[in-house]
Parts: sequence; C-alpha cells; structure tokens
Amino acid sequence: MTFEALPMSERAIQQRPARSRFVAVSFIFCTLLLAGTATAEVKLPALIGDNMVVQQGRPVVIWGWADPGEQVTVRLAADSQSATADAAGKWKVQLPALRPGEPLEMTVTGKNSLTLHNILVGEVWVCSGQSNMEMPVNRSWSAGVLNYEDELAHAGYPRLRLFTVKHAVAGKPQEDVQGQWAPATSATVAGFSATAYFFGRHLLQTLNVPVGLIHSSWGGTEAEAWTSAEALDADPDLKPAADSWRQRITDFPQILAGYQQKLNNWEKSAEQAQAVGTVAPNPPEAPTDPRSHSWRESGLWNGMIAPLTPYPIAGVIWYQGESNAELGYQYRKVFPTMIQQWRQSWGEGDFPFLFVQIANWITGEPCKDCWATLRESQEKTLALPKTGMAVATDIGESYDIHPRNKQEVGRRLGLAADAIAYGRKIEYMGPAFASATPENGALRVQFTHAEGGLVAHGQSLTGFEIAGEDQHFFPAQARIKGAAVVLSSQQVSRPVAVRYAWEDDPKCSLYNQAGLPAPPFRSDEWPVSTQNLKRTEALKLW
Repeated sequence: MTFEALPMSERAIQQRPARSRFVAVSFIFCTLLLAGTATAEVKLPALIGDNMVVQQGRPVVIWGWADPGEQVTVRLAADSQSATADAAGKWKVQLPALRPGEPLEMTVTGKNSLTLHNILVGEVWVCSGQSNMEMPVNRSWSAGVLNYEDELAHAGYPRLRLFTVKHAVAGKPQEDVQGQWAPATSATVAGFSATAYFFGRHLLQTLNVPVGLIHSSWGGTEAEAWTSAEALDADPDLKPAADSWRQRITDFPQILAGYQQKLNNWEKSAEQAQAVGTVAPNPPEAPTDPRSHSWRESGLWNGMIAPLTPYPIAGVIWYQGESNAELGYQYRKVFPTMIQQWRQSWGEGDFPFLFVQIANWITGEPCKDCWATLRESQEKTLALPKTGMAVATDIGESYDIHPRNKQEVGRRLGLAADAIAYGRKIEYMGPAFASATPENGALRVQFTHAEGGLVAHGQSLTGFEIAGEDQHFFPAQARIKGAAVVLSSQQVSRPVAVRYAWEDDPKCSLYNQAGLPAPPFRSDEWPVSTQNLKRTEALKLW
C-alpha cells in the first residue's frame, strides 16, 4: 500500500519519529486486539427504530447483526421469534402480520437487549426521485395555494411518521442507511419532502390508519443511478451508461496523477510569480471523483434504495425525469426497467408504483421536443401493472423548474393511490388519449377517464395541433362533444394526426369532470429529435 492510500491516521503515524511511532502502533494493535475479543452488541438497521411504522397485513420482518452463532429473540405484540446469527453475524426473523391499533413496543434480545418504543402499524410508502421530490415543505410556499407557515402550524400528525435517508453513493449494494423515524410535527415537516408529506397526509385522512413515509431522493440525478447494475447490464441499450462510468472509475487514478503534476507545476509558477511581483496563473481545476458522483451507475440504488428492500412496503411514489430529458425517448426503456427491478428486489410482486409527469417549464434548450418526449415516455410506462401518473403540466411554473405547488401534486398522487392501491371507485386521472379518427375534414379525438364529459378551463380549448400526411402541424380549432374533442384547421384539409400540449411549457386547458388535466399526447409515431440517440452519444452532456 502506498503512503497516499493510507488512512490519515496511519499517514500521521508514519510521519512521526521511530520511537513515538512504535508506541502509537503498539497502542493501536492493543486496541484492535481488545476490540476483537469484546462481545459485539446486537445491532439493528436505521429503519428499525423508535417511532417506525410497519406495514399492515404483511409479515413483520426484523433483521440486524450480532456475534456469529449468537441467538437473537424479537418480541412484538403477542408474538416472538428467534434466529441465530450466521457466520457473517447477520440474522433475520419474521413475525405474523398485524393490524393497526395502539402504539407497540418491541424488544430485541441477544447478549444485550434493545427496546423500541412507539411503533405503529399502517401503510408504508417509499418516496424517491430527484429535486422535485426532495424539495421541502418550507420551500413550497405558493401564492393563493399554500402558506407554509400556516401549514406548519397545523402539521401535528402523530400517526404520520417520517424517515429521510441521508445521501449516499456506493459501488455495491449496502446493508444500511442513515436516518431516523420521527412523528410529523411543525419541526420535522418543515425540512421534509413536500410531495411526500402532502401525499402521506392525504392517505392518513382518507384511510384513517397510520402512514410511514421513507423519503430517499437526490436532486439532479438520473434514473440510471437508481437502477441496479445487474438490470442495466442485462439490457444492451442501457449497459453503455454503466460501462462508461466504470471506465471513468478505472481511468481516475491516472487522471488524478495528471492533475497532481499540473498542481505541482502551478505551485512553482505561483511562487515564481510572487517572487517577481506578477499575477499568478489560475490553478488547475481538480477532477471529480466518479466513485462519489451522484450520477454514478447504480450508485444511488446501492447506497439509498437497496438497504431498504428487506422492509415491507405498500408502494412507491416517484418524482424524477428532468435529468433524463436530454434522452427523453430512451426513458421509455430506462424507467420501466427500474420499476421492474425495484419490484423484483423487494420480492413483493407488483406493488403500486405511482409517479409524477414532469411539469411545464421553459427549458431554453435547443431540443424543442425533449420534455414532451420524456412526458410521453413516462405515460407509456403506465403499460406496467399497478402504475399511476399524476399530471403536473398545468401547475408548473414557466421560469422555475421546481414548481412550488406540491400540495396539489401530493393530492393527485394520493388519488392514484386511492384507486390503484386501495381499490376506491374514484376518478384519479385526467382525460387520456384513446383514438383519433378522420371525420369530414376534421379529426375526432376520443378519451378515456372522461366519464360525464370533458371540460375546457379558460375561455376556449387550446393546445391542440393537427397535421396531414406532410407532417406539418398547425393550431386547431377545438370543440368538445361529450367525451370527445373535434379538431379542424383551414390549413389542414385532411388531418391524420393530433398533438396536445406537445411542448416544454404547454398551456393546458382540457380537463374532465373531476377537475383533473389531460396529459400531453400525440397520436402519431413520427420521429422525434432524441429517438436515435445512444447513451454514448450523450456523454458530453454530463
């Protein structure tokens, strides 16, 4: 091992005189010897602690660490189970499913004993994604919609429990995270994910059972970082993303050595400049270690999701996509792959996976259909079972990629959960495109989720374009007829295709009787700008 590779404490020892170095090394050796002979205490992962919520109707899974061969007994409610730690010191027990009721205590006993307090039984949801999921309640003030100070003043919900996973990037799946459970109070809610909080509050009020929210997100991240290496490697379209990061990690020591040489040269130049009284040149830019980069292949799956998978959950809510918009067409492969991999890793079948379609925003990007294509890829993911989508293209902010009205986003996710996860007979989505049929020089567009008819918000129905076989789109006049919209344009005598809200920052006007907006859509399959891009072609965007 080279000197540079040694931990700082060992480096400091080697720099000491020989006598003091001998004393220091002897002290460390004795300390390690004592530690190796000491009894290891039974330890639990961060997810299993005071104030936690365990999933109702599912076996309660409790796991942790102890001395190899140590017997550990877990008692919860009227049940207890024992397990013996394996050669690696790992143990796991499974207790019978429970129903919501009074707060419980749990004891975990081996050579030492732990007691956990104030445990509730209810619904547990994982809340993940990038910055719009991470955005806290105290940044979600929106004029006419939400005053967070008033919101926080009424945020005392003892049966709503919050857990935030600390940011962590890892090269392989980890066994634990950092964080702790806490009841929802004005203090704990302020810095918690706004989307997750409003979703959880909705469930608390509609289901009338305790709700536990495990928030694990990181701003500015791609879906590939949240997907396992095995899932990426199994798909030839996704594997290049993982390979490119592995190559960066392999190349980094050489890059770092080159930087160190440049830095040494700069230091000499700076000293010379100072000696003659001239301005020193700018120092070289330090390279970023790809091992700790939040976009690293599978890095966030390894560090922030994999450790959660032993914990039974009701489902997942997801708000992400902005960082994948440059390859919006490819997202229709990445996103379903990630969902299916999560479900397989939890081993609980097709649990509900609900997501937010990215909001309207003036991107300023030269790619005019990247965000529209990304939204389309998100909607195509609804082909997977038990998925739901909350549309946000009517409540975004043109000049802010982080729209503040997370209260409505959380409510719309809650409606999807009501219907998909809990079987309530309610409308949970806006009008969804079903078909487009030519009709006497016009185009009749049919919709699902339009029971009772369609509604135009505003003075007229806007946002529709139609095109003929020449693929040139023109704004269309739109008329509502029951559960359909009839489109026409003097510029298009024989329309064959329709697009609605097909832009970065669309102005949405079509709703159903439940007051939910129609998601953007197109009826054609004509090429889009990102369709033929490959991940390796987009590396320059990183």
